[in-house]
Amino acid sequence: MGKKIIERKKDEVKTLTPFIETRDCGAIANKTGNLYASINVIAKRANQINSKVKEELHKKLEEFASTTDNLEEVFENREQIEISKFYERLPKPVLVALNEFHNDEIYHRPQGETK
Repeated sequence: MGKKIIERKKDEVKTLTPFIETRDCGAIANKTGNLYASINVIAKRANQINSKVKEELHKKLEEFASTTDNLEEVFENREQIEISKFYERLPKPVLVALNEFHNDEIYHRPQGETK
């Protein structure tokens, strides 16, 4: 994913509500013809999103890694704390994947179709 796409996704993700909502299982199942296949597609996409976010977070936090542990630096690094808080406030990857699935933003092949 390009940097612009990631930034656009972050803006879209901010509008998602992190609260539990009931979903229409029939609407989820209609996309693939099978509820379990739909859930599988959503779960795989959630894993992809989680990996990208984790990788991005680790890259940002590597800048703050130091070889010496200075107690003053640990408590005064506000920028690192803000970055961590931002990522903690992001909705769970499953919610993002479910939203993408609902908005037909996820490409998936029907079962049995070869590459």
